[in-house]
Amino acid sequence: MTISPSNSIAAVFLLLTVSTPVLGQEKKIDRSELPPAVEKVVAALSQGATIRGFSQEKENGRILYEIELMVAGRTKDVLMDGEGSVVEVEEEVAVESLPPAVRTALQAESEKGKLLKVETLTKGGKLVAYEAHLLTNGKKSEVQVGPDGKRLDHEE
Repeated sequence: MTISPSNSIAAVFLLLTVSTPVLGQEKKIDRSELPPAVEKVVAALSQGATIRGFSQEKENGRILYEIELMVAGRTKDVLMDGEGSVVEVEEEVAVESLPPAVRTALQAESEKGKLLKVETLTKGGKLVAYEAHLLTNGKKSEVQVGPDGKRLDHEE
């Protein structure tokens, strides 16, 4: 059997089409598209904050909603399910406020670059990681450490 270029292109297209839904697809949405239960939580969370935007994503077959906020000059992203239950919170924190082990670990990670910002990552109401956004040789990257300051071997 001979594989022609058009068959190869069709195969690649089919592979991408079939595999894409597995990846978390995020799309920007308007506030009016939020389910009522999510809107109720958004109304409470946005008191005293600036809303930067909303998005919807599908993760493991589940539709989740994210609200992006600015609170006292710092970013705060809240991910929740369609019932308004908070799944995850990413909140920017000052480097000076980090526990010493975490601050030392993140400063060591950013030794050859610049530490742009640090966020706490909370899941199910429990702090699971600190995520640092780094700039090294013009390239942005992220590194996560646990609450004990040890680098995580998996992404939270």
